[in-house]
Amino acid sequence: MKLRYIIYAVIILGLVYLIYYRISANKKIEGQGGGMRGGKGGGPQSGLQVEGIVIKASDFASDLEITGTLEANEAVELHSEVSGLVTSINFREGSNVSKGSLLVKINDRDIQAQLQDALTKQKLSATNEHRSKQLLEKGAISQEEYDTSLADLESLKSQTQLIRAQLAKTSILAPFSGKIGLRSISAGGYLTPATAIANLSSIDPLKISFSVPEKYIGQIRLNSEITFHTDGFNKAFTGKVFAIEPGVNVQTRTLQIKALVPNGDNELLPGSFAKIKLKLSTLKDAILIPNEAIIPVLKGKTVFVSRNGKAQQVDVETGTRTAEHIVVTSGLKVGDTVMTTGAMALKPDAPVKVTVVKN
Repeated sequence: MKLRYIIYAVIILGLVYLIYYRISANKKIEGQGGGMRGGKGGGPQSGLQVEGIVIKASDFASDLEITGTLEANEAVELHSEVSGLVTSINFREGSNVSKGSLLVKINDRDIQAQLQDALTKQKLSATNEHRSKQLLEKGAISQEEYDTSLADLESLKSQTQLIRAQLAKTSILAPFSGKIGLRSISAGGYLTPATAIANLSSIDPLKISFSVPEKYIGQIRLNSEITFHTDGFNKAFTGKVFAIEPGVNVQTRTLQIKALVPNGDNELLPGSFAKIKLKLSTLKDAILIPNEAIIPVLKGKTVFVSRNGKAQQVDVETGTRTAEHIVVTSGLKVGDTVMTTGAMALKPDAPVKVTVVKN
């Protein structure tokens, strides 16, 4: 019995000690936590360390980078207006030809024969008309008889002109000066209007076609200079805007533009892909901030600014973006401190310590 009471006493004393130890430990932790929080009598609360910039106004000369396609100044697929055997081909593939030069000749013997017959009849009719006119002046025939001979002459003249027009169609001439491509016909072959002869292109100068978003419409003018690169060359080429579409494409919300590009050495070829840099107008007193300061949200864009040592979230509207900066059109003013780091950890009214860096 005594041993059992001794065991009970030891257990009770152990429990009392554990309860005392836990109460003492909790009081110690609460005392340390209160010192860290500071409370009403504690020190100032430390803020999140972030980097930021102080906004300054500056002139911004922006460039718009887009893509485009090189096009021939003039281009046509050559066809014949009449059918017939090809008697001669007077051009070399890939060569330059002059406007009006004979490229292809089609057999015209039957048309030449028709022309000679028409000329003979016209000559005879002209003689009859001249004789009838003399007789009319002497009163030997009536006016009606003379009018008939004159009408016959005019009809034969018209037939002669029609045959000459058909004869001209057997000679295929270059409609403009340019470079002719690969031919798809041979001498002695039968040519029809559906048969393509070759492609003819005028490539000096070239045209470059591209589109820009409609928000840049007010910054693009005729004679604006562009620079561009193509995959085939390591150097830059230049051109000038010469035509602007009068309306915006409603599907793409873009404006179609064309520029002329000198190509005296025939280096550039139509159809090539071009990476274009278009100079836009210079913005005076523009507000620029780093791209990383922008926070996309559901209704637009925001940034964090530091005001009285606390973070404040501000809605902004933006304009042109470059590789490093973006133009802010509203929401910020000169002198604001915009935070460029820590955006994911910041909350409105959170205390911050900003290290100002160079913009």
